[in-house]
Amino acid sequence: MIVDLAIAIGITRYLRKTLHTAEKMPKWDKVFNYIFYAAIGLLVVDMVVKQTDPVMIWLAHALLLYFIYILYKEPELAGAKQTLFAIAPYIILSLFSDIAKLINADKFSAWKSFIEIASVFSVIWMVTMWIIISRQNKALQREQVKAQQEEEKRKHVVSLKDQLEIQVAERTAELTKQKEELEHALTELKATQAQLIQAEKMASLGELTAGIAHEIQNPLNFVNNFSEVSNELIDELNAERLKPKAERNEELENEILEDIKQNLEKIAHHGKRADGIVKGMLQHSRKNTGQKEMTDINALADEYLRLSYHGLRAKDKTFNAAMKTEFDAAAPKINVVPQDIGRVLLNLINNAFYAVSEKKKQQPEGYEPAVKVSTKYFANWIWITVSDNGGGIPQEIIDKIFQPFFTTKPTGQGTGLGLSLSYDIIKAHGGELKVKNKESEGAAFIIQLPVAP
Repeated sequence: MIVDLAIAIGITRYLRKTLHTAEKMPKWDKVFNYIFYAAIGLLVVDMVVKQTDPVMIWLAHALLLYFIYILYKEPELAGAKQTLFAIAPYIILSLFSDIAKLINADKFSAWKSFIEIASVFSVIWMVTMWIIISRQNKALQREQVKAQQEEEKRKHVVSLKDQLEIQVAERTAELTKQKEELEHALTELKATQAQLIQAEKMASLGELTAGIAHEIQNPLNFVNNFSEVSNELIDELNAERLKPKAERNEELENEILEDIKQNLEKIAHHGKRADGIVKGMLQHSRKNTGQKEMTDINALADEYLRLSYHGLRAKDKTFNAAMKTEFDAAAPKINVVPQDIGRVLLNLINNAFYAVSEKKKQQPEGYEPAVKVSTKYFANWIWITVSDNGGGIPQEIIDKIFQPFFTTKPTGQGTGLGLSLSYDIIKAHGGELKVKNKESEGAAFIIQLPVAP
């Protein structure tokens, strides 16, 4: 009986600890608590009375049988079901022994030694199973701890993933906002660039207009002078014709008429020259349609050289430079947009005059500024070279001169778009724009344009 009660006490403690009934199963924790104290009470009574009462023996059996029943039947206690296999042999054998004693004491005496041996083996089985179960439970606990750690790790990973997703969403929203801001800035930049390009065109138009005003004055002066002379000759002719026929000099009249004719031819020539200059100005200033025309490059280069020079002279009366030309008479007309090529030539020539003007300010003695424009027809290409004997381009910036908004001129004197636009225009015509530079000796810009349309 003492063993039975000890088993009951041990099982209740084991189940409460293993199943964590206090936290997870309050109902069964209360039941096990009652059984625990009942077993202790029976054990105390047995030890005090020192004489085992059959009722107490059957109460002890009842406690153990109840354990077997609840472990077998209750799903909530399934986690401790293996304990049943450890204690069942001993409980069944103990119950069988007491039933045999009760039914037939003599027969029991004959089987007593066998039952005692079986009891020893059942105890050994119970202890062995208990050790195995204990180890399994410890291993299970380790697995549970490991699983719990992995679950916590998984939850941590999920939490990190959620945080990362939030951060990614925030970063995506931030990048989207930045993208929208950049697109807005790009739109504004394009609008500003268009305004600057237009400003550059208007600046070149202003310089061109100043040159045209000076250039157009010469043919107008000729027209005015020849008109006055022609009027005088007509007056002289009329005076001659008023004389009596015998006194009239027909030879003089013919000479006067011939002079008037020559004057009219010269007036027509210079009038056409003025008309051509005005048309050139209008062509340069009008909105570029992008239409290509067969163009005489020699005439275009010569015209813009003189216009650029006179434009600078109009702004600075002290400015002076030698203008040199070397045009290839064999150069054919080529299919280009004349307004665009004119802008390129005007920009390059203006830069050349600016370079020699700056060098003249630094070396006033013994320096003769000169700008040369030449053309060469070679292998279905026309080469236009604009060269000067100015200060050249510093070697450290030679790779930057075609970049938009890069300029060496002081603030307010250049937008930094001239060479960039010129480069793009020549590229659009299927050509190339190159530079040859000798620092302190001058620079030469070479335009290569294909002759084929």
